[in-house]
Amino acid sequence: MKKAVLALADGTVFEGRALGYEGETVGEVVFNTAMTGYQEILSDPSYKGQIITMTCPQIGNYGVTPEDVESRRAWAEGFVVHEASRLVSNWRGKQTLHESLVETHVVAIEGIDTRALTRHLREHGSQQGCITHLDLDHDRAIGRARQAPGIVGRDLAAEVTCAHSYEWTTGTGDWAPWPNGEETGSGARWRVVVYDFGIKYNILRRLVDVGCDVTVVPAATSVEAVAALKPHGVFLSNGPGDPEGVPYAAKTVEQLIGRYPIFGICLGHQILGLAFGLKTYKLKFGHHGANHPVMDLRTRKVEITSQNHNFAVQAEPMLVDIPKVSPVIDTRYGRLAMTHVSLNDCSVEGMASLDHPVFSVQYHPEAAPGPHDAAYLFGEFVRRMENHYA
Repeated sequence: MKKAVLALADGTVFEGRALGYEGETVGEVVFNTAMTGYQEILSDPSYKGQIITMTCPQIGNYGVTPEDVESRRAWAEGFVVHEASRLVSNWRGKQTLHESLVETHVVAIEGIDTRALTRHLREHGSQQGCITHLDLDHDRAIGRARQAPGIVGRDLAAEVTCAHSYEWTTGTGDWAPWPNGEETGSGARWRVVVYDFGIKYNILRRLVDVGCDVTVVPAATSVEAVAALKPHGVFLSNGPGDPEGVPYAAKTVEQLIGRYPIFGICLGHQILGLAFGLKTYKLKFGHHGANHPVMDLRTRKVEITSQNHNFAVQAEPMLVDIPKVSPVIDTRYGRLAMTHVSLNDCSVEGMASLDHPVFSVQYHPEAAPGPHDAAYLFGEFVRRMENHYA
């Protein structure tokens, strides 16, 4: 089998076997602790600019099916696994992982010690890397990694957003996490404009599930264009990279606060934080996985969440322990409560305005992949619209 190399910018090199599309790629190397959901992870636009390392030792067991993609293409710059299964052991599987990686032009590597790589990234932080099947010279691969562009300050949302606005009408169907309909609100239809900073399909499905008529718009859409659509609410989607790399988005959201109910997740949460006047910062190695514990400070309940982000909103002062009540910050738009916190590192995982129908979370309540503990948040968005227009 053809050999391959993964080189990090700090000079660390891992030798393995070529997997997926033959070639060479660069990106920021991160690790993901999810045991399943590799197909959804590869097609999540939030991974633009990154090479993903899966910590689960065997990936690809159940194959790949077109039904589970989360966007129009694969966005990950590269993929790293310990062992890629060559057998598909699920009735829904249409391709092997290797076949899918070839078809979607994702350069990958297998056969390396992913546990050692993960420990290295935890200790030294995420960094640029290079996967190559073409030239196995270590020094050259390290050089390519060091020359690779970082994600700080880059507008990656502009690279993954839709080119034109469109309507989305498909719900989750039989896969809905609320089979008894308890999260579908009053039955009214709510017009929602979704800003696409790197939207995942399952977010759109969840919005339809709870009674929303969804219009998706490009990341740079103006406030005037949104107003012309006469929405009841605005949704700010997930997306890749640095929130400070999309300053136009924060300026737009500043004008939307107070006009519409707003719900933001992931990058949308960070952009909302910037719009309120807060700061963001880069995490050492980010949060990537489907098993991250988050506490809702309002109820003290813990949710197991799906996450994928390298940046976070900075509370003032920075949280160093789990607070007994939600900290409240005075902002240019009134009081903003920090509603959710990570039990791993005390970073801010959720916010809610006390003076406007505006809230956000850092994690992914739509899952895909991941648990459905936070699916209730889509129903909460509907209830905020109901109360606002009552």
